[in-house]
Amino acid sequence: MHVELTDGITWVGVIDWNIRDFHGYETRRGSTYNAYLVRGEKTALVDTVKHSFVNTLLENIEETVGLPAVDYVVANHAEPDHSGSLPAVLEATGATLVTNEKAVGALSGYYDTTGWPIEIVATGDSLDLGGRSLSFVQTPMVHWPESMVTYCPEDRVLLSNDAFGQHLATSARFDDEVELPVAMDEAKTYYANIVMLYGRPIAKAMEALGGLEIDMIAPAHGVIWRSHVPKILDAYSDWVQCRPVPKVLVIYESMWGSTDCMAHEIVKGVIAGGAQVKLMDVGHTHRTEIATEVLDAATIAVGSPTLNMTLMPEIAGVLTYLKGLAPKGKAGLAFGSYGWAPSGPKAVSDYLEEMKVEVLREPLTAQWRPGEEQRAECREAGRLLAARALETAGETACASL
Repeated sequence: MHVELTDGITWVGVIDWNIRDFHGYETRRGSTYNAYLVRGEKTALVDTVKHSFVNTLLENIEETVGLPAVDYVVANHAEPDHSGSLPAVLEATGATLVTNEKAVGALSGYYDTTGWPIEIVATGDSLDLGGRSLSFVQTPMVHWPESMVTYCPEDRVLLSNDAFGQHLATSARFDDEVELPVAMDEAKTYYANIVMLYGRPIAKAMEALGGLEIDMIAPAHGVIWRSHVPKILDAYSDWVQCRPVPKVLVIYESMWGSTDCMAHEIVKGVIAGGAQVKLMDVGHTHRTEIATEVLDAATIAVGSPTLNMTLMPEIAGVLTYLKGLAPKGKAGLAFGSYGWAPSGPKAVSDYLEEMKVEVLREPLTAQWRPGEEQRAECREAGRLLAARALETAGETACASL
C-alpha cells in the first residue's frame, strides 16, 4: 500500500488499527507509523516503522520503487516506533543512514550499528537527491534530545516527526479526508499527552521553521495536513503559549460519596460564576482524557478523601501523570472529606504546589459528610475558580512565539 503526497513524495507507512496503549496514553482510535519515500535521481526513505510491521514496510517500498532503489534512510527520531525497522531496511536496501550526531548515539543504544554507513547532518545541512532535495532542522526535546525534522523545499512539504501528529488509525491519509474535529481532537490529545512538557522547545522549533514555505505537514503519526495547515499551526501556537479558555476542571476520587458531593457543589459554584466546567471522576475517566482537558483549562480543583493517611490511589496516579507533563499557568485548589485526619486533601494540595499550580486557598475539607456550611464553602470555591478562569482566559501563560 502506498499513497502519493506529491509527484515524488509517497507515504509507505503502516496503520496500527489495534493499539490502545502508547506508554500510558490511551490510543482509543489506534495509530499509524508514517514513513515517506522522497524521489529525485536518488531516493530517500524518511523514517521507518515499529518493528512488528517491518514486513509491511518492506512490501510497500518494494511495490513503490523497489528496495535496491533506496539510497538513503533519514532517521528523524530514534524512538522504536520510528526506528524499529531501521536495521532490516538498511540491510535490505544497502542505503546510507542520514541522521544527526545525537541520534547516532541513541540508535546505538537500541541496535548494533557496527558497519552501518552513516552521514551526519545538522541544522542547515541539505541532501541533494538530484532534482529534489532535503534540508534538516534539529528540534531538540521535541520530544527527545536527538529529534529533528526534514523539509523538501521543492514541494514545500515538512516531514515533521512527532510534531503535529495524532494517534489516529484511518484508511484516509489526509486531513480533508477525515472529519476535521476528529483530527483536531486527536492532535490536541497527542500534544497534551506526549509533548505538553516541551512547550518551550516546541516554541523554539516553530520559530526555526517560521521562515519555511509550507504547503503540507507530514507527521510521523496520523493524517497528513494539506488543507488545514494554518489551523493546526494556530492551535500549536495557542498550546505552546499555554493560552487557556475560561474552563474549570473538577477532578476527583471518592470513597463513600462525600468527596463526590463536594465536587458537585464546586461545579454548582463554577456554573453560577459563569465559567465552563467539566467534572471528571478518575474512576470513570482515563488519565489521557484528563490531561487533554488540563491543557487549555484555566483552573482546576482536585479532590480526594483520606485513605491510610494519604490520598486515594487513582487520583495519586493521575496527579503523578500530570506532574510529569508539567502543565503551565494553572491555578487551583484541593478538596476532600476525611474521618479523623484531613491528610488526603493536604496531600493533594502538596501535589498541586509541586506541579507549580498557583494554590488559591487552603484545602477544602469536610469531616464524614459535608454539611450545609461545607457545601456553601464548596460553592464559593467554585465561584472563585470561575472568576480566575474568566480573568485569565486567553492570556499567554508561558513560552511565546
